Amino acid sequence: MLEEGFCGVGKVIRNENQPQVTRKTDLKRPLVYSSLLIIVVAGYVGWVFYSRHMESRRYEQRVRDQQVQKQQVDDQKTIEQLGGSKLAIQTLYATAQVRRGEAAQVCFGVANAKTVTLEPQTNPVWPSHNLCVEVKPIKTTTYRLTATGVDGTAVSQEFTVSVR
Repeated sequence: MLEEGFCGVGKVIRNENQPQVTRKTDLKRPLVYSSLLIIVVAGYVGWVFYSRHMESRRYEQRVRDQQVQKQQVDDQKTIEQLGGSKLAIQTLYATAQVRRGEAAQVCFGVANAKTVTLEPQTNPVWPSHNLCVEVKPIKTTTYRLTATGVDGTAVSQEFTVSVR
């Protein structure tokens, strides 16, 4: 004969031929509670790590964007200091007076030039923001620096080196 009853631990099933068997319910097992607790804690820790990682990525992106913006502003300032987008002779200076047989320094700086010529001069010159070349005038000579842009426009300036 089977008898069912409730004992403080779980269901008790009695059979006349078998000894008494006690089964624990799922809610009475500590492994279930500890497993659930571990899963919840692991989920929370994972969420904390993920949210911190994402916040760190957003911060790094903001810093990169600010650096790019600052670099663009600095680059624009540099371009404006170097003549902007217009063809220009920015600097032109030379040794004002030399003795016969001595060399003089001619220095120039151009912006946005494709070609540069210095006449009368036998040594080649090229577009540069700061270039100095040596000239050896035999007599007082007027030199002309001409810079030509990519669109064919040209600008020029003259200067004189006196020979004594």
